[in-house]
Amino acid sequence: MEPVNQIEGRAYPFGQKNVDTDVIIPAHWLKTITREGLGRGAFESIRKDPDNLFDSAEFSGSPILVAGDNFGCGSSREHAAWALLDLGVKAVIAPSFSDIFSGNAFKNGILTVVLPQAAVDRLVEVARTDPIHIDLENQTVTTPFQDRFSFEIDPFRKHCLLNGLDEVGLTMARDAQIAAFEGTVREERPFLANGVLAAA
Repeated sequence: MEPVNQIEGRAYPFGQKNVDTDVIIPAHWLKTITREGLGRGAFESIRKDPDNLFDSAEFSGSPILVAGDNFGCGSSREHAAWALLDLGVKAVIAPSFSDIFSGNAFKNGILTVVLPQAAVDRLVEVARTDPIHIDLENQTVTTPFQDRFSFEIDPFRKHCLLNGLDEVGLTMARDAQIAAFEGTVREERPFLANGVLAAA
């Protein structure tokens, strides 16, 4: 997982409320066994409109999505996070998120920023013409117009995102402690030597 800290650029001024995971990535895209290419299916129903936001040359590849309340509701498909990543989105700003979507986003290195509706409305307005800057270390969202919005984030999630640590990375970071524990068990409980530890 890539470390996340400073995210800056144009943002999709989306703003829609109650966008469920079936809108983010429709069910017929879930047959794939790879994460690559899901960006083509992201917001497929919205992209049927030739003037849609996601295929606009002005916003294409934007690293930030500004969304409405209850973003990511509906089914628990992790493909929604994969599709956003493949679309190039590294952060989503909204007044609230579905808990499951927020968890899936975090595990895949997408920063979810919760801000009050008034702040989100302002960011939608700014995003139509100018870039937005997110600073995870300082937990702020700023604009070229001196707007500055502070956000809260779970300290554990912040640590993992800043250091690019997914669940595998967190386990590997404790490799020395795991090896020491296994060595101690081999010495103190040799009767386990023919079991799982012997194969380790």
